[in-house]
Amino acid sequence: MNNKIKSSILTSTLLVSTLGANIDLGTVTVYSATKSEQSIKDITSNIDVITSMDIEEKNYTTVTQALNSIAGINITSNGGLGQGSFVRMNGMHYSSTLVLIDGVRYNDITNGSAFLENILVSDIKQIEIIKGAQSGIWGADASGGVINIITKDAKEGMNGSINTEYGSFNTKKYGGSISYKEDKYYFKLNTQKVTSDGFSAQVPNGDNIDDYEDDGYENTTISIKTGVKLNDTNKIDLSHTVIDSEVEYDKNIYVGWNKDNIASANSNVISTSKSKFTKVNFNHIDSFNEVDIYVNKSSFDRNADGTIYIGEVKEIGLKSNISYNEKDFLIWGLDKKEFIENDTMNKKYTNDAIFLTNSNILENTILTQSLRYDKYSNFENKTTGKLGIKHNISKDFSMTSNYGTGYKVPTMNNLYAVTYGNTNLKPESTKSFDLSTKYKDIEIKYFKNKIVDRIDYDSVSPYQFKNHEGTSIIKGFEINYKKDIYEDILLSMNYTKLDAKDKDNKTLGRVAEELLKISVDYYGIDKLHVNVNGEYVGDRYDFNGGKDALGQSETGNYTVINSVLNYDIKKDLKIYLKCDNLTNKYYQTVNGYATSPRAYYVGLNAKF
Repeated sequence: MNNKIKSSILTSTLLVSTLGANIDLGTVTVYSATKSEQSIKDITSNIDVITSMDIEEKNYTTVTQALNSIAGINITSNGGLGQGSFVRMNGMHYSSTLVLIDGVRYNDITNGSAFLENILVSDIKQIEIIKGAQSGIWGADASGGVINIITKDAKEGMNGSINTEYGSFNTKKYGGSISYKEDKYYFKLNTQKVTSDGFSAQVPNGDNIDDYEDDGYENTTISIKTGVKLNDTNKIDLSHTVIDSEVEYDKNIYVGWNKDNIASANSNVISTSKSKFTKVNFNHIDSFNEVDIYVNKSSFDRNADGTIYIGEVKEIGLKSNISYNEKDFLIWGLDKKEFIENDTMNKKYTNDAIFLTNSNILENTILTQSLRYDKYSNFENKTTGKLGIKHNISKDFSMTSNYGTGYKVPTMNNLYAVTYGNTNLKPESTKSFDLSTKYKDIEIKYFKNKIVDRIDYDSVSPYQFKNHEGTSIIKGFEINYKKDIYEDILLSMNYTKLDAKDKDNKTLGRVAEELLKISVDYYGIDKLHVNVNGEYVGDRYDFNGGKDALGQSETGNYTVINSVLNYDIKKDLKIYLKCDNLTNKYYQTVNGYATSPRAYYVGLNAKF
C-alpha cells in the first residue's frame, strides 16, 4: 500500500486534536480555535477537522454529507438534495452553531440557519468543527459551536482541475478550477454546478417515493480568491463567493395527505436563493505583532414562493496577534457588525465587540483563556469567556478540558415573523463543559451544556416563539477509535450517547439519543481504494416531549450504509463509483419527508 496515501487518509479521517503519536500533528494547522493559525497539537478546544483528502476519498457532494461523518453530529433533512438540512452538534439547536466560509458569516439573519445543503465541497481545503460554547471568541451566534469552511489556496505556478459526475435521479455535477501564484501575486477561480431531478420532498411515512412527483434542484457556485504582496511586511487578500440555487419543494402539506394533493400543492412551488460572501483583509507583520484589518459582508436574497427575504451582515474589525516567550501569544481585537433585513421585516440591529485571547505552552501543559464583551443596540450587553487546559501526561496519554459561556440573541424570525414572532424575547445563555482523555488510538469525551431561557417554538396557544424559563441540560459522551488494523485496512469508528432534556425533564425533539458511525478503508489492490461507511441512529422523536408526547413520531432506529470505489487511472486522473444507501433502507429523519433510496453515481476527477 502507498504509505503516503495511507498516512494522509489516517490523518484526515475524523481528525481530532489528540490523535495518536504516529501522526505528525505539527503538519496540521487550524484557525477557528483562537482566531489564529496554530498547530492542532497546541490547542485545547474540542475540535474535529475534515480535510480535502477525506472529501476527495469519500466523494461527497455537499457539506452536510461530510459533516455527517463526525462524532456527535446529527443531521435532519426536509427531503433530498437541496432541501433544508439542519445540523445539531452534541444535541444543540442548529441556530446555535456559527457557520463561516473563510471567516465570513454564513448564517441567514432571518432564522439563524446556515443553508449547508447549498455548500458544494470541491473547493474546500478543510472544515474545522469546534463543539461547545465559543461565544468568548466568536460572539453570540457561537453558543453551541463553530463550523469554519476554509476554501483551497492557489498553488505555485499555473494549476487547474476539472470534475464531473452523473448518477441517480438524473443528477449531474461538473466544474473546475484554475489558479496562478507567484511571489507577489496569486489568483484562483473555482466554479461548480449541480442539477438533479430529485425525488419528492414530502412523502407520508411508509409510502413509496416513486408514487409522488419529483422535486428538482439546481446550484451554481462561483468563488474567487486573489491577493497581492505589497512588500515584505504588508499584503492584501480578497475572497468572494456566490451561491445561486433553486429548489422545488412541497408547500403546506401535512402528513397523511395523498399523492394527488401533494402534487397539486407542489405545482410550480420554487424557492430561490442567491447568497454572496465577501472578505477583504489587510495583513501587516512586524517584529512586535501581526495585525489584520478586515471588512466582511454577507448578503442573502431568498424568494420562497413569493415570500421575499433580503438581508445582509456587514462587519469591520481589527485583530492583533502578539507573540511572547517564544511559544506564547496574546490576541486582542475589535469588531463591529450591522445586521439588516431589508424587505419583509425591515429591521436591523448592531453589535460592537472587544475580544482577548491568551495562550501559553508550559512544557507538557497548554493553557488558553478567552474573554469577549458584546454591546448590542437591541439586546442586553454580555461578557462571555472560555478556559481550556490540555496536559500531555506522556507521549501516548493526554487529558483536555474546556469551560465556556455562550450567548444567543433571538433571530429576526423569532422576533418579527408574522403570527409566530415575539418581540418580548430575550437572549438565551449557555454554559458548556467538556473533559476528554486520549490514550493511543482511543479517546473518550464527556460534555455538558446548560441552556437558560432557551428560545423555542411553543406549540400551545398563542403558537409563537418564547423563552422557556429555566435550565435545559444536554449532556453525553463520545468514544472515538481510529486504528490501522492491518497493513492495508484503516478503521475509524465513533459512538455518541446523548441525554437532551428541557427544563421539565422532557426529551428535546429531533435529537438522537445514540449515534454510531463506522468507516473502513481498504488499499490492498494496486491503484484501487475501497471505502465502506455506515451510520446507526438511535431513538429520536420529531417533537419535544419524547415518545409519550401527543402525536409524537419516531424518526430514529435505523442504519444506513454507503460505499465508494476510487481507481487511479494515473497520477492526476481518478475515476470513482459510489453507492449511497447500499441496502436500500427506508427511513425518514423528519416525519413525512423522504430520504434517498439506493442511489449510484460515477465520476471523474482530473488535475493539471
